Parts: sequence; structure tokens; C-alpha cells
Amino acid sequence: MFKQKAGEKLIELLIEWGVDHIYGMPGDSINSIIEPLRKAQDKIKFIQVRHEEAGALAAAAYAKLTGKIGVCTAIAGPGAIHLLNGLYDAKLDKAPVLALTGQVESDLIGSDAFQEINLERMFDDVAVYNQRIMSAEQLPTVVNQAIRTAYAKKGVSVLTIPDDIPRFEIGSEARETSSIIVKQDVFPHREDLEKAKDLIGKAESPVILAGRGTHEMREELLAFAEKIAAPIVLTLPGKGAIPDEHPYCLGGLGLIGTKPAYEAMQEADTLIMIGTSYPFTGFLPDHAKTIHIDIDPAQIGKRYPVDAGLAGEAKTTIQWFLENVGRSEHRQFLEQSQERMKKWWSMKKWWSQLDTQEAKESLPIKPQRVIRALQHVAADNAVLSVDVGNVTVWMARHFRMTNQQFVISSWLATLGCGLPGALAGKIAYPDKQVFAVCGDGGFAMTMADFITAVKYNLPLVVVLFNNHKIGMIKFEQEVMGNAEFGTDLTNPNFARYADICGGVGYRVEKEEELLPAFESAVRQNKPCIIDVIVDANEAPMPAKITLGQATGYAKHMVKELFQEGKLDLPPL
Repeated sequence: MFKQKAGEKLIELLIEWGVDHIYGMPGDSINSIIEPLRKAQDKIKFIQVRHEEAGALAAAAYAKLTGKIGVCTAIAGPGAIHLLNGLYDAKLDKAPVLALTGQVESDLIGSDAFQEINLERMFDDVAVYNQRIMSAEQLPTVVNQAIRTAYAKKGVSVLTIPDDIPRFEIGSEARETSSIIVKQDVFPHREDLEKAKDLIGKAESPVILAGRGTHEMREELLAFAEKIAAPIVLTLPGKGAIPDEHPYCLGGLGLIGTKPAYEAMQEADTLIMIGTSYPFTGFLPDHAKTIHIDIDPAQIGKRYPVDAGLAGEAKTTIQWFLENVGRSEHRQFLEQSQERMKKWWSMKKWWSQLDTQEAKESLPIKPQRVIRALQHVAADNAVLSVDVGNVTVWMARHFRMTNQQFVISSWLATLGCGLPGALAGKIAYPDKQVFAVCGDGGFAMTMADFITAVKYNLPLVVVLFNNHKIGMIKFEQEVMGNAEFGTDLTNPNFARYADICGGVGYRVEKEEELLPAFESAVRQNKPCIIDVIVDANEAPMPAKITLGQATGYAKHMVKELFQEGKLDLPPL
């Protein structure tokens, strides 16, 4: 009777779960997994990354973009440690990810063997399921449980596999379990729904704050906003839930936000938070009645006091309101907010026209103009993987989403996520345009994996904001009243780097080179880098400048003048 080795069974189970690729690097303590993976490469592809962190970040981004589990692998010791950053990104953004890590052979565990570390202890905080495989017979059950738990709890499962286990044959005593996950509908209690309904009925100036949980429910969200006469403000992970230029959209909030969104929040008498646990509570209303809808009861009231908490799926909850709440006659607040937004867009377009007239004098290039060039070439269904830093602000505030997908490290906010996210985006959606929108600081952290895009013929486009600065930290230091320190970067010519790697590079230093570079890059069938030299002094000023921020910036300018002998005024 044919007996299957545990490593072969592992790969078979992954395929049963619908896994079609794994990010990782081969190595000694996972070679017994790599071999059966090689034999099944017609069904499941191994994506060799150049750094395990990039593999974990790509797995997390894949899960965020598709809802399917992302899978990464690494050896024991150093490789497993490198996975942690990407796994924490998945944990905090509630993305299902499976990490398969090697370990020294079973009889060496506990003997301080080469590259042995206590992986179960190390992964204990990041994982919703964290187990070491103890035998070949145990492996099938534990693999199914790990994947099932990652899906059910929207988090990270880690399986540590001693190097000898995959080589053992599975005996007849192995338990059989199912490679399926059963979904459930989560709906709020009737009492809570009625309480929220009463608050909505009394609202005269309601505002909806829509988070990541509102994706895939655009029609219901807009119908609800129309019925209760509420403008919609988007969190950063919620960007793209509705089009940015829709009449009900006021844009983002806080540093990434718009002035109309800030003003609406200040004047709101009712706040309806949907699918978000918004952390920057200083931008929320001081005295508004608050309704919070989230599938996770632990998130409700976690950061901001609520008057009605609804633990349930956002889409079905909003459908209930559509059927049970009457149309509001108090529409003055909505109309006032919409008028403010029209003026804000009009002001932006006026400045764009002015920039066009003064283009030859606008050097270095303004970051906003790079976003406008991207807007010009980006398809309606493009995937946008955005890195962390000032580039996040420029994209959140200036790129007008229609039906594009937007992926970012929202809660961990880790530099370097842009390129791995784009790798995942191109693997998930090979027929779509995919852009990695990065600052020079973030891109340099994972730039080795541009070679991965070349190796696997993934024709993505890296849009690189190159200002030779860690720009957001520079701005934060200035607002604190400190002199800028430690934020200068020494960069290579990233366009030449693209060429050397086997891709296509564009170096953009003048306004007239910008749009042609974008138009050429999206026609290429190779990975591209558009290296744009942008203005380092273009601060990402918030929609509303507080007295503390203004005071801090004044202190910074005095320090710069007296200690450094320079005075650079921001474009206020």
C-alpha cells in the first residue's frame, strides 16, 4: 500500500485549500518542504523572494487584496525572524496569513543546535494559531486547523516544522479532517438596532466614517448615506469604498484629510462609524451621539465612547437600516457639506491650472503633480500598493479613486510595504495595471525584490518620490519644534538600478519629462521604476493646522536659523 510522506501531504493540503503560490527562500531546515513543492510546481508556484520580510509583506498584501490566505515560508533562526514584520502587518490589518517555518530536526530541539531558536515563543504574540508539528501523523490535522483558524479569526497562523518530519511517511493512524471553512452571518441584537435607529431618527447633522469594512458594499453605503442625509468621510484603509469625487464623499480625515471632512466632523451631532476602529480620536466630534458598527465586538467603544454598539457584518446591518429607517428631511447639513466639497475641488483644480502655467519654474517637481500624472495613466481597475510616509498623504489626499484597489500597511504603517504589495497585486491580478507608490526611504528597504519582479516577469510600475529625505519624520521633527536631524538620505540613481536589474528605468527631473515617462512605463512589458526628483520642502500640511502645530513649527524655524544658519519657510 502506497504511503505518502508528510511533506507531500502538506503541499497537497495547501492545494486543496486553494493556495496557488508561496513566498519564501529555500534553505536547509525547509528543504524537505521545498522538494515536494518542486514536484507540484504545475499546481502551486514558489515565488523566491530576496528577503523573507518582503515575502511576509507580500503574503499579507495578497490576503488584503483577495480575501484568500497568503502563504510564506522561511528557515529556522534568521529566516523566521525576518518574517515577523510582515506577519505583524497581517495581524494588525486582520489579514489571513499562514507562515511555514523550518526548525532543527526533532532530536536536536533543546540542544542549542545551529540556527535553533524558540520559534513557538517568538511567534506567540503575532499568531492566532501557533503550533510545532510533532509527528507526520499529526501534520494533516494541524495544517487544516491552522488555515481554518487564520480564516476564521482573520489573523496569522504559524506552523513550525522540524526538518525531519516532512520526510517521514504518514501512518494509517493519522486522523482525517476536512479542508473547508464554514462561514457564518453575524448580525447585531435587535435591541441594539432599535437604539441606533432611534439615534439616527433624531439626527440633524449625521456623518458616516467608513473604514475598510465597507469595501464590497458600495451600493448599500451610498443608499444609506442618501436616506439619512449623511456625508461620508473615509479612513485611510476605507479609501476606495466609494469614488473620491462622489457627491456624498468628503475625502479623508486628519493629516491625510480634507478641510470639508474636518469641518463636518466638528459640526456633527451624530457619528456613525462603520467597519473602522479609527485611532486618531482627536479628529472626531467632541459631543456627538455615536453609533459603531463592527463585526468584532472587541473593537466597539475601544478607542472612542459610543452610544449604540452594533456587533455584526456591516453590509447586512446597513441593509436592515435601509429597510427600517425613514428618509431624513434634515438635509441642510448634507447640502452645506457638499457645497464645501465642491469649493475644495474647485480650488484644487484652479491650483492645478496655475501649476500648468508655471510648470517650467516648478523645480524640483511638486509631489502633487506626480499624483496627477499617475491619475492620468492609471486604469479604472488598477491596483495601487502605497508605501508609508509623505507618499501616503499625497496619495490619500490627491489621488481620486474610482474603482481601483488600494492596499497599504494601515495599522503597523511599516516602511517598505509598497513593493511587496505590488508583487502580490500582480500575482493576484496579472491582467491589471499594478503600481507601487513609494518614497525613497520606503523603497530602499525592500528594493532588492525589484529583481523578483524581473525574475517572474511581473510588469509592475514603481512610482518613486525621490527627495533624499525621510520626509514625514522631517515634518514631525519640525512640528515638535525641533531642528531637523538624521533624515537626509544618500540615494543611488534608481532608474539606472532598474535597468541593471533587467527592468526599465526613467529618471524624471523636469516637468516636461513627467507625463511621457508614465505613458511609456505603462506600455512596457517589464517591471519599471519612475524615479522622480521631488521637492523635499513640500510638507504634508494637515487640513486644519492647530495652534500647537503652528507654535512648534515657529520654534523649529528659530532653531534652524540660530543653530544651522538657515531658514526655509514651508508652502503655507
